[in-house]
Amino acid sequence: MTWGPLFLYYHCPKCSKKFKYELDMMTEFGDEFGFCPDCKVMGVYEKEGARTLDDAEYYEVE
Repeated sequence: MTWGPLFLYYHCPKCSKKFKYELDMMTEFGDEFGFCPDCKVMGVYEKEGARTLDDAEYYEVE
């Protein structure tokens, strides 16, 4: 049984945007994995898991 993709959830310390990265995308983003897509600063880690109840609040970085 699978729960779907695993996400790492962040918020930006500069603009407060909530965003998430799919763990499988780590190799594609490399050193920029976890960075805010708008400000390009490292996000503050909040949590990880399959889609959480508040998942819709987070922008998915692709």
